[in-house]
Amino acid sequence: MQKGESICDVQKRFSHIVNHLMSLGKNFDEEELNIKILKCLDKTWQSKVTVISESKDFTSMTVASLFGKLIEHELEIHRLVVQESEDKHNKSITLKACKQQPDSSGSEEENISFLSRKFNKFLRKRQASKRYGSKKPSEFNSNKYTCYGCGE
Repeated sequence: MQKGESICDVQKRFSHIVNHLMSLGKNFDEEELNIKILKCLDKTWQSKVTVISESKDFTSMTVASLFGKLIEHELEIHRLVVQESEDKHNKSITLKACKQQPDSSGSEEENISFLSRKFNKFLRKRQASKRYGSKKPSEFNSNKYTCYGCGE
């Protein structure tokens, strides 16, 4: 397979070569022809070659059915490429620019809302620490507590 060549072109050239060899007296098995076809494909076809070669009916597959599967795969790839290019074309985003007058009231409102959120968060943390009795190490007094084991 040459670079940029379609499966139909490969099929024509392969059939032409095989027909000339058969006219000279060379006979081929279906499996041998299938292996030759799969070996001559480009690296971009490697995944499909692997799937076909590992299928159960590969040995009994005719050359025509093998080329049919390859053509079907080529058409599917072409359809996906076309769909992908259309999706990229349709998903373009256009942003409209507009002029705004410099207004400090918007930034002041944002600053006030940010400050109030931070202050509310601080108050919630402070109330939670009082509620659960967390004390600082300086507030701990060992004279207020007695030992459970010895009573001291």
